[in-house]
Amino acid sequence: PGDQEAGELGLAAVPGRQAAFRQDLEAAVHYARAVGCPRIHVMAGRVPLGTERAAVAGEMETTFIENLRYTADLLSQEDMIGLLEPINNRITDPRYYLNTPHHAAAILEKVGRPNLKLQLDLFHCQIMDGNLSRNLETYFPLIGHIQIAQVPGRHEPDSPGELNFPYLFELLESLGYTGYVGCEYAPKGDTLEGLGWLRSYWESRGLQHGGTSKAAK
Repeated sequence: PGDQEAGELGLAAVPGRQAAFRQDLEAAVHYARAVGCPRIHVMAGRVPLGTERAAVAGEMETTFIENLRYTADLLSQEDMIGLLEPINNRITDPRYYLNTPHHAAAILEKVGRPNLKLQLDLFHCQIMDGNLSRNLETYFPLIGHIQIAQVPGRHEPDSPGELNFPYLFELLESLGYTGYVGCEYAPKGDTLEGLGWLRSYWESRGLQHGGTSKAAK
């Protein structure tokens, strides 16, 4: 994430911070290797203070693409995947550079490396664009990780809100998604009690707690 005390939220697209980005990336790879995590979120960063997004968009894109190619080369040596996550600029972070799956897909196409993928957080995607079914279908080949939270409160999937998660989970299954679904939400109360939505979903699918089939037992 860069120097968060100085207001940074990633460095990959920030001009003039390439050396710091590469140093931080090497540290991230070191930690990922130690804990056996094959995926690293490569944070784009914020539009610099005092500048207009449109005025620096070209320079930031050039920086981002160069850094992502460097990232892909480094991660290929480790058999790791780099992930790009669009973060909404309507609620969460007005200055974040990468805001939509469309933008992320365009960047990934320009970089052209198979070990870079889309980290699609459905919370951010709903706020920026909605149309989740079509977006999941369109960008499914690029997806390397999914994150979830209800909108607008960013709480558990079964809390009041706009998203129908049982439908979305079944859509992901029908598309053949076999990766992880990260619970990037703020529990309304106790964390374990808040996982009741997952137990209910497993039961609705005829599964035991832990996702194993009752029939198999």
